[in-house]
Amino acid sequence: MSLRQKLLLVALCTLALPIAGWLYVRQMETLLRQGQEQALTATATAVARSLAVTDVPLPQPGSGWYVQQAVNPINVDGYGEDWAPMTPWSQSIGKNGKLLLAEDDNGFYIYVDVRAPRRTRADAGDPNAQSADHLTLDLVQGSQHRRYLIASAAPGAFTALTLDPAAGDLPDRMVGQWQEDGSGYRVELRLPRGLGLSALGVGIYTAVNGGDPLATEMRPLWRYSPDLAQELARMAPEDTRARLVAPAGWLLAQSGRLTTSGTQPGWLSSVIYRSLLANPLEEAELWTADAPRLDLPEIQSARNGQPNTVWRQGEERDSVVLATAVPVERNGTVVGVLLLEQASRAVPLLANRAFFSLLMTSFGVMLVAGAILLLFATRLSLRLGRLRDAVERAQLNDGRLDGQMIQSHFPMAESDDEIGDLARSFQKLFEAVGGYTDYLRTLASKLSHELNTPLAIVKSSLDNLEHAELSAEAQPYLARARDGVARLGTLVRAMSEASRMERAIAAAEPEDVDLIDVVRGCADAYRPLAGARRLECVLPQQAVHLHGAPELVAQALDKLFDNALSFTPADGWLRLSLRAVDDAAEIELANQGPPLPAAMQGRLFDSLVSLRDKATPGDAPHLGLGLYVVRLVAERHGGVASARNLEDGSGVAFTLRLHGMPRQRLAG
Repeated sequence: MSLRQKLLLVALCTLALPIAGWLYVRQMETLLRQGQEQALTATATAVARSLAVTDVPLPQPGSGWYVQQAVNPINVDGYGEDWAPMTPWSQSIGKNGKLLLAEDDNGFYIYVDVRAPRRTRADAGDPNAQSADHLTLDLVQGSQHRRYLIASAAPGAFTALTLDPAAGDLPDRMVGQWQEDGSGYRVELRLPRGLGLSALGVGIYTAVNGGDPLATEMRPLWRYSPDLAQELARMAPEDTRARLVAPAGWLLAQSGRLTTSGTQPGWLSSVIYRSLLANPLEEAELWTADAPRLDLPEIQSARNGQPNTVWRQGEERDSVVLATAVPVERNGTVVGVLLLEQASRAVPLLANRAFFSLLMTSFGVMLVAGAILLLFATRLSLRLGRLRDAVERAQLNDGRLDGQMIQSHFPMAESDDEIGDLARSFQKLFEAVGGYTDYLRTLASKLSHELNTPLAIVKSSLDNLEHAELSAEAQPYLARARDGVARLGTLVRAMSEASRMERAIAAAEPEDVDLIDVVRGCADAYRPLAGARRLECVLPQQAVHLHGAPELVAQALDKLFDNALSFTPADGWLRLSLRAVDDAAEIELANQGPPLPAAMQGRLFDSLVSLRDKATPGDAPHLGLGLYVVRLVAERHGGVASARNLEDGSGVAFTLRLHGMPRQRLAG
């Protein structure tokens, strides 16, 4: 966490007072809501009990068939276009049937849609009609009922077969339409409106599934009742909307409308209330839908005997609606659910405007204090950021320190505060580290110069000893001494060679070259040296041009190949690839072998650093100068050298990213 964030966190602690006031106002608003909920629930319970003890026609317990009010004229043709507005509220019959019931001034309509891809057809008068696909319809009129068989061997008009003797005013014959398609069949018929049906039984029989051919699902008929709506309007309080629904959610009666009182609040007060003070509100879509059936979780809770309340958004702007659902019980059984809704403006729900004003005032004061602390933290973090950037710029790409920048341009070294003390401490530290680094960088050349003379003396002394008479026991010691001198001489020459290599790389002349030719030539030269190892060369299709020294690039690849070859197993693989990346070229040499130690990945390209095992007697020592030369070549071409472990852990990859050497201007 940054210093600015920490100071901001401290500033936020000062918000405890307005937060406490905000929580207090929310708690008071919650208590006010609870009081309104209890009052409206008590009113709804009283209305529900009044409905239960009166003689109003409440639905009987259990399921029923709901009769919708037709919204447009229905033409009995066996097609469902006229039923489209009522289709979302179709009722299921068994596993494969849908039932729609409707009525208007012209009659009572029945529409049945049966899904049956495989059908057995027969007319109602056929002796085998009861074993074919058919419908069984029971009409109940008070204590009288009559059963009909509906079947058809082909689409078109049909006449239902009467299975029972005449009863009351129930019709002797019924005519309708039967239509089919590949998924099933549809049956539509119309009955006279004045029959006064109290219940209806519908049964679907398919020859494929079998069963009782005359079985029906008998249910009472439910419909919207104007008489029940008038009784509900008499009992419900003013300025409320009351709805009585069956336990399944079918609308039986409705009265009243939602009205809001009080002045309309301003937009700012409304936004603050809804975003900071008001508890979450439910969506109003399910409650305001003009539908014959309401599918609400509150109805499901009420039909189980548990009253429930909900706050939802109002139809008018800046209003909320409190709704409650209570069960209507008769003889201990829930026969319906009463929904009571009451609307009010949002802002009057605030418990006390004085608390709201105090909350806003204290919140504004805390914002000012927080802004001051934030500005102070921003200035402090910017100063620390400048110091951090200066520390990062003090180190060059090759590991050296920029002495000129440390001595003359180190920021905030003249400041009198603690940050100035820290800057001066960094400056002193970098001066000491820079001097020590320069000493270490020139140590190899100094040692090579100082060791040449003692080595010459020791070598000449050993040469003189060869002419002296030595015993046979002394000869092995003389050979070991000469071998040690030779190895020490190799070390001195290698250190001298590193110094000469730095000067040679710095003096190299650049030219325009296609790196594909350089990499291909190196790969062809490496294949005989790889032996049984597999060497793959991956080159791009288009030329990769670079302004640089091709002999230096080849020399760097020689060092990388020599290093990779020493770690690759005898039956392993190597892969040399070239690719153009943005404004640079990347040469990568990957090889199978052990992964790089995590502690050495940042030091591989330093001088006198090696991952190889110590040389055995008779082998040339490894000084770790090869990768150092690779780094010098990459930096001479404005790039960088890097190493990484392969993602699958099978080996390592060394990458040279080259941007090119600067072009020299010709003198005028």
